[in-house]
Amino acid sequence: MVLDHPDKDLKIPEDRISDQEMIHILAEKVQAYLDVNINLLMSYLYRLDVLEKDIKLALSNNTDEAGHYALAKLIWDRQKKRIETKKQYEVKPEIEEDLSW
Repeated sequence: MVLDHPDKDLKIPEDRISDQEMIHILAEKVQAYLDVNINLLMSYLYRLDVLEKDIKLALSNNTDEAGHYALAKLIWDRQKKRIETKKQYEVKPEIEEDLSW
């Protein structure tokens, strides 16, 4: 499996699914990144603004949860926050009167 495009590889499905189902989907993809290209995964987490301390905790041996599931939860939580923020600050593009039809 080649994982070269995180925006496509970790894309959120359009269908309405539960948080648990989404975390499961993400966990499988995160595991593939951990196996094949961890640097690309870390880059993606950085672009998502997932906190480094949370990533370290997720990957530490101090938790009972598997690392790929813990990272999937972080990704999903961050994505949900981004969606909510976009809804709050939705900006409608201004159309100049001279350019409107």
